[in-house]
Amino acid sequence: MDFKNKTVIITGASSGIGRALANEFGRLGANVVAGARNEDGLRELVAGISAAGGKAVYAVTDVTAEDDCANLVKKAVDSFGGVDVLICNAGISMRALFDDVDLAVLKRLMDVNFWGTVYCTKYALPWLQKSKGSVVGVSSVAGIHGLPGRTGYSASKYAMTGFLETVRIENLKKNVHVMIACPGFTASNVRFTALTADGSSQGESPRAEDKMMTAEEAAHRIIKGVAKRKRTVLMDFNGRASTQIKKIWPSFLDRMFYSHMAKEPDSPFK
Repeated sequence: MDFKNKTVIITGASSGIGRALANEFGRLGANVVAGARNEDGLRELVAGISAAGGKAVYAVTDVTAEDDCANLVKKAVDSFGGVDVLICNAGISMRALFDDVDLAVLKRLMDVNFWGTVYCTKYALPWLQKSKGSVVGVSSVAGIHGLPGRTGYSASKYAMTGFLETVRIENLKKNVHVMIACPGFTASNVRFTALTADGSSQGESPRAEDKMMTAEEAAHRIIKGVAKRKRTVLMDFNGRASTQIKKIWPSFLDRMFYSHMAKEPDSPFK
């Protein structure tokens, strides 16, 4: 797929995977429409893409607000005449046992990770049907199998998957491509902003960021998946192995996940 002059909407574009996606699509000649809450980050991103010869606009977007999502799509249509790719990347994580977590934390994760995807897809879908375009949900290994200490995160990613798979089936005759991308642990600030049991930000990540996949590599694999119109992109060994083990020995996968997460520094299981 040639992305030159294709219009790509990206949520959560001011940092991490979203920012890496925006820069790479800009380099490939796409019309980038960036959405996020951080206007300073968006302004800097768009200026960088423009300085490199690309085309980009932004709209300050809180994906939990339906009107903001509608306005982001409107910005794309008003600026470039349509939508070819929607990437629902905005997301937050959490780290707390369900025993301890304030239920408002789970609601917050559903509002951002699930409803943000629903709102953006709702308003972009008519344009994607016209262009026979792509909608991408940036999910997680946590959307493949329940991740202990991340109940709200896993629930929101499972919900995203179920929603997008249904959208895919409903649009079989309209040739809308739907892809679910599942990064593993990635070096991005979604890990630093993960919510704790009381809803405060985690701050310092408990994992060694230098040993994780970079946001740029994750973005490259997502773009490659869009170009090939893949259904699912599993980006690392953990994701591929989890998918296979779940099919044949799910109880073993439960124990593997528990053991793995219990080894984190300051694990809630200790």
